[in-house]
Amino acid sequence: MLGNENILIAGPCAVENYEIMLQTAEYLTSKGITAIRANLFKPRTSPHNFQGIGLEGLDVLARIKQSHKIKLVSEIVDVRHISEMMNYVDVFQVGSRNMSNFELLRELGRTANPILLKRGMSATIEEFAYAAEYISCGGNNNICLCERGIRSFDNETRNMLDLSCIPLMKAKTRLPIIVDLSHSLGRKDIIVEMGKAALACGASGLMVEVHPEPQNALSDAAQQMNFDEFDSFLSNIFQNLNL
Repeated sequence: MLGNENILIAGPCAVENYEIMLQTAEYLTSKGITAIRANLFKPRTSPHNFQGIGLEGLDVLARIKQSHKIKLVSEIVDVRHISEMMNYVDVFQVGSRNMSNFELLRELGRTANPILLKRGMSATIEEFAYAAEYISCGGNNNICLCERGIRSFDNETRNMLDLSCIPLMKAKTRLPIIVDLSHSLGRKDIIVEMGKAALACGASGLMVEVHPEPQNALSDAAQQMNFDEFDSFLSNIFQNLNL
């Protein structure tokens, strides 16, 4: 789907405009990153928060694909969007809130597009595995799982990163699994340590948020790394792992 080992998906929390995506794509490709976060939709708990720019952003994705050799990973929230997004998006991401949207999973199972399936915020290991089966039952086995943290009583992190999910899901499904560090932690100061822990547990790769100006981002500003912070992350994350 994205490579067999040390997958690294990076980019803004959501597509905001062409200028930010272009600046980010130029920077990430210069660092050898081959897959970029490009979410047009940003499902939020509050309807008053930024929800993404929607299908109007397809033009942004088209322009980025024309100028850069990079794979675009974008969240899909509605079965009606599959045909419109298919020509622009390399990997369909199913977000935490849609892990149990079984009609969406079934329809994605009828496509040939790679699917990045995120764990629901309160989903058990068994429920996560069955969600993947909804996709594979349609004939699409090109699935990568993503642990993104589950709900917890502690607010030191945004979610609780369940590293036990990695070996358990690999044994149960035989599918690759990556970890979304930014959404699970909601903070940047421990991202290297937790990234190393995830890789040591057998994760096939990591997903992180990178933005030219995180302080001005329209969503999740606190967890997005700027370019200097990502440079430091890159230089430290794969050191001394012996994987």
